[in-house]
Amino acid sequence: MEVVCSNINGVRSIILMIMLCVIFWTTFSRSTGINSTSTDRLASMAFKHGINRDPLGVLSSWKDSIHYCRWTGVNCSHKHIDRVTSLLLRSYGLVGSLSPHIGNLTFLRLMDLENHSFHGEIPLELGGLFRLRVLELSNNSFEGTFPINLTKCSDLLYLHLINNKLQGKIPAEVGFLSKLLILGLSKNYFTGSIPASLGNLSSLLQLNLLKNNLEGRIPEELGRITNLTRLDLKYNKLTGTIPYSLYNLSALLAFDFMSNQLSGTVYPDIGLAFPRLIVLTIAHNRFTGPIPVSLSNACNLVTIQFQGNHFIGKVPWDLGMLDNAQFISMAGNQLGGSTTGDDLSFILSLVNCTQLQYLIFEDNSLRGSLPSIIANLSTQILFIDFGKNQIHGTVPSAIANLSNLQIFVMADNRLTGNIPPIIGKLHKLRALELFGNELSGRIPYSLGNLTLLSSLYLHENNLFSEIPPNLATSQNLLYLTVSNNNLNGSIPKEFFGLSSSLLFLYFSDNALTGLLPLEVGNMMNLVALNLSNNRLSGALPDTLAKCLMIEYLRLDRNFFHEEILTALQTL
Repeated sequence: MEVVCSNINGVRSIILMIMLCVIFWTTFSRSTGINSTSTDRLASMAFKHGINRDPLGVLSSWKDSIHYCRWTGVNCSHKHIDRVTSLLLRSYGLVGSLSPHIGNLTFLRLMDLENHSFHGEIPLELGGLFRLRVLELSNNSFEGTFPINLTKCSDLLYLHLINNKLQGKIPAEVGFLSKLLILGLSKNYFTGSIPASLGNLSSLLQLNLLKNNLEGRIPEELGRITNLTRLDLKYNKLTGTIPYSLYNLSALLAFDFMSNQLSGTVYPDIGLAFPRLIVLTIAHNRFTGPIPVSLSNACNLVTIQFQGNHFIGKVPWDLGMLDNAQFISMAGNQLGGSTTGDDLSFILSLVNCTQLQYLIFEDNSLRGSLPSIIANLSTQILFIDFGKNQIHGTVPSAIANLSNLQIFVMADNRLTGNIPPIIGKLHKLRALELFGNELSGRIPYSLGNLTLLSSLYLHENNLFSEIPPNLATSQNLLYLTVSNNNLNGSIPKEFFGLSSSLLFLYFSDNALTGLLPLEVGNMMNLVALNLSNNRLSGALPDTLAKCLMIEYLRLDRNFFHEEILTALQTL
């Protein structure tokens, strides 16, 4: 995290410096004279009249008895008397439209109206603000198309229109804003292709276009923006391959192309091309080929997301050289499948990643024995997921060393042996998924110590003996499935306690006996209950009818009395 702060915050410092410099230009001194006929005063009042709701009363100072240069959020020039140079009103919850008269504030250098509920179109009159350096209109509800007249504001350094309802194409004329350092158009409804003219923005540091409906190929011309530190194009509909020219952007800290339709292979020397890279996310595309072994050269990497592609081959053995890595996900690929069964050898090197928190390799073809060294991963680790592979061996008891572990998933593998009782010492565990293996023995009573546990999936194994009643002690348990095992004995009534939080309870396909406890009626939140294919008997309790939230119920293939329909008729 320190590396993230030192690099990303370096860019944020530049952004902050831009805004501070603009404010300094505008607030060194203020006039105390009153000019009631001032154009700027009238334009400011028109802005106020466009506001329908002011929940915090921030505009209460905007009245004739106070000079407009002293109104909250308004700053005036010390050189050009009574001329408004900045309008800084961020996060006050204002509701209304932006008056076109704002275009009469011709000395305006900074306008920050982020995080309000402005609606309607962004006035074309803003194009007359030829001194404007910073325009921040993010997190509003502005509609219409990109205000083309903004491209006449040739001194713009910072333009953020993020998270609005803008649509249409991004005009090529944006490429005329040659001084831009920051361009953010994310989270809108822009369509069409990314304009090649953006490659003319040679000073640009950040280009954020995520969460739009952009399509087509990524322009080669973007490779000319050599100062670029952040390129975020995720959650669009972009196709084709990554242009080779982009690998010239050696200053990049964040390369984020996740959730598009990109294809081809990843440049083998990507780790050498981006030596400063911190974030590399190309997940949920159509990339093929091997994972580049050069990744380890990008020694500042914190986040690596390659999941949801078609990568093949081995996981690079030297990922452990990424000392700062916190998040590594390569799930949903075709990695592994080696004939030697050593696909998990890379885990050994990850022991060096002392800040690692997320390790996700679910749904691949990884083969080999689960190495006991996995218990020596960073004590900071929160999430381990190797589900749906071809891993054999046992769950190492030393897994209890990972004291901060919250999610542990080894489902749909070939694990054998017992569930180590010492797992009960992982007091921060929230989800334990070991289903679809060949585990045997008893369900450890110690799992009842996991008071934060919300999901326990142990179905489709060879577990036997009784269900520990203390599993029900967790007030956070929502999902419990132990179906398709060899469990016997009665259903502990503790599961149906007065404060039961359970939503899903699956005990089917075992050898459970006895009655369905009367306390089942306490499960007011229960959505799904499956007790089918056991040896339960007796009458169904009338209290079952109190489970009004239930949507899925299976009681068949038991020995319940015929009164079953009576108990269920009100459900």
